[in-house]
Amino acid sequence: MATIGMGDIKKGVRLEITGNPYKVTEFQHVKPGKGAAFVRMKIKNLETAKTIEKTVHAGDKFEVPELEEKTMQFLYDDGEFLQFMDTTTFDQIGLTHEQVGKETFDYMVDGMETEILFHNGKAITVEIPVTYVYEVVETPPNFKGDSQGGKKPATLNSGAVVQVPFHVLEGDKIKVNTVEGEYLEKAK
Repeated sequence: MATIGMGDIKKGVRLEITGNPYKVTEFQHVKPGKGAAFVRMKIKNLETAKTIEKTVHAGDKFEVPELEEKTMQFLYDDGEFLQFMDTTTFDQIGLTHEQVGKETFDYMVDGMETEILFHNGKAITVEIPVTYVYEVVETPPNFKGDSQGGKKPATLNSGAVVQVPFHVLEGDKIKVNTVEGEYLEKAK
């Protein structure tokens, strides 16, 4: 099995600690005036969605978790489970809101292609595209005197709210970074 050292730690890297798969959500390389450098990181347990902080020193090594990825289409939310379908076999699985996480669910729309991660044969979490095109369903109208660099809130067809430039109107299609929750550009 492959290993990850301190120098390999960056946002999005997956590692295994005590048999559990984690994903790095934040990290900071620290080089103190005295002593050895280290990395302070926040990692999310992919099975429980709980986030913990961990410090990694120069000699520390982690194994890369054995995860299977399957492309699956998000179908709908039945209130208890989010339903996904394997586009090849048409098998369906359900994941709880806790497994998916609010920050991911806010950007999911029916029909979206996602990557479902499996650990030891069990579906544990979903990853959505980093950028995706959404429709603006609600945003305040423009008014005279709008500044060129200003922003206003816009509700997307997924339900998420992002800050957009004043020129974006209801009905516009926009590209959004789903990791940072940021407007990128108007879709073509």
